Amino acid sequence: MKKKTILACAECGSRNYSTPANKQTERLALKKYCNHCNKHTIHRETK
Repeated sequence: MKKKTILACAECGSRNYSTPANKQTERLALKKYCNHCNKHTIHRETK
């Protein structure tokens, strides 16, 4: 079973998405839709 990482919105901080964990050294950042901001924003991997 893979470990999950949580993606949080960079603007409002809400944790909207989860993805399988990567073995990267830097944090994952994706542009996703945020229901709280009602627009597409950058979502970054949280610790």
